[in-house]
Amino acid sequence: MSGHTSTSQRAFVLGLDGVPWRLIERWTDDGELPNFERMRTEGAAGTLESTRPPTTPLAWPSIATGVWPDKHGIYGFQNLSRGYSHEMYTSRDCKQPPLWEQLSPAHVGNVPLTYPATEIDGTMVTGMMTPSTEKEFTHPPELGDEIASRIPGYEISLDYPEYADRLDEFEVAVTDILEKRRNLMRLQMEHADDWQLFFFVYTAPDRFQHLVWDMDRLCEHYKKLDDMLGEVMAYTDEHDADLYVVSDHGFGRIDRLVYVNHVLEQAGYLYRREDEGTRGALANLGISREKVTGLLDRVGISEERLVQSLPRTLVDSVAQQIPGDHALYDVDYERTVAFVHDAGNCYINDTERFEKGIVDPADVPALKAELMDLFESVTNERDEQVLRVFDGDDLFPNDPGSPNFIVNGKDGYESRNSITDEPFGDTGSTAASHRSTGIVLCRGPSIEPGGELRGARVVDIAPTLLHGIGEPVPANADGRVLFDAFRDDAPASRTKVERSDVTRSTDGEAVDDDFTDVEDRLKGLGYME
Repeated sequence: MSGHTSTSQRAFVLGLDGVPWRLIERWTDDGELPNFERMRTEGAAGTLESTRPPTTPLAWPSIATGVWPDKHGIYGFQNLSRGYSHEMYTSRDCKQPPLWEQLSPAHVGNVPLTYPATEIDGTMVTGMMTPSTEKEFTHPPELGDEIASRIPGYEISLDYPEYADRLDEFEVAVTDILEKRRNLMRLQMEHADDWQLFFFVYTAPDRFQHLVWDMDRLCEHYKKLDDMLGEVMAYTDEHDADLYVVSDHGFGRIDRLVYVNHVLEQAGYLYRREDEGTRGALANLGISREKVTGLLDRVGISEERLVQSLPRTLVDSVAQQIPGDHALYDVDYERTVAFVHDAGNCYINDTERFEKGIVDPADVPALKAELMDLFESVTNERDEQVLRVFDGDDLFPNDPGSPNFIVNGKDGYESRNSITDEPFGDTGSTAASHRSTGIVLCRGPSIEPGGELRGARVVDIAPTLLHGIGEPVPANADGRVLFDAFRDDAPASRTKVERSDVTRSTDGEAVDDDFTDVEDRLKGLGYME
């Protein structure tokens, strides 16, 4: 590496969504990924444990802030209100300042949960959860025009349901979007005359693996990532920067779906709304959300226009009456004790938390014990447990409004929140899904060659990066500095961790954009139903 000084004042985070350690270990040992192999031999590397649940919207904010969800405030793709409405989380919901608000100049590209773009000293191109490139998705805004000119056809994501039965075409489409993302990274590099932080994420591996879990095809995709990594390594060498290659979670095959709300319904903890209501009558007449929005489109009224023009409470009340995709609109909350929302977030319907709650808060502890026993009793035909259950009070002690439980499937099983008539279901087009163990590989002037990182967690990345470049670590950080990453002669190894108080002030204004396309993309990957 050029200019080796055992210290650095810059850091580059290269995010690879959904990359598991075991595939990197396997293909670097086999010589298939030479640049990843260089990261292991010339730097420090190891596994990286994700959040619980191990999902994109929880993990990337934890990587960027150094705190768990009970401090940054993001628990899934959709926020659940007191009135049981579902609103997409956005960048404005993050309560803890991310790295790009602590370091400057900063350049941020395609990081999930960054929409709407934040005004920072540098550039930002928002990533996953951005409705479309027709919105203002960059800072400064004119950067969007430059992207349109320099990268024709640039898009936030693919329409995954289109490719469910066309995997060859899907592979081509993923390769195309990967190349466009790489061109975006190069464009932002051109704008980065000076920088302290560069944070860029590639979500392609996660998206590809959800539908394709074939080792030969995956290896070819990882070779493209390896080639891109070589370019980033050269760039960070040129700028004497520490490089952190991280994934938000791992990945693995799934063979079966398990419907947790069905389990709750069968045990008498969840009740569906009666069919005599408006929603049932509309369903019997064949009226659905798709038919209603199709009619509105034909007369020139978009769903986006309705969402932006009408009060949110009115939009939600209409959505509750029209049969559609939100399973929890079918729940009778005046009789329901507990339900699962988003990626395994189980809530007890208590009177303090929810408008129609029926559980006295004093009864919650005893009820939690009952539900824990229920979830642990769910087995397959071989009498094997299929659910992994975590107490929300243990995972999220700093937020009384956090989920009461996290209920996820064990290896090979994926938990879903649809309200179904059977406990198990086929995975359909979904071949694989998230595991808790991802990757961390770091290399640079202050990093120990051949170092082994043990027990690293997503919340450890931000504190380690900050301390590594001589910056203070937030006093409320949950993560620790991974000292095993640093050279003995690096200042980071010889100096005490400096702490500072940080706060994030947001205007609190809700984002009323139409996220329908985002929801459709998430459904295509099995994230939502």
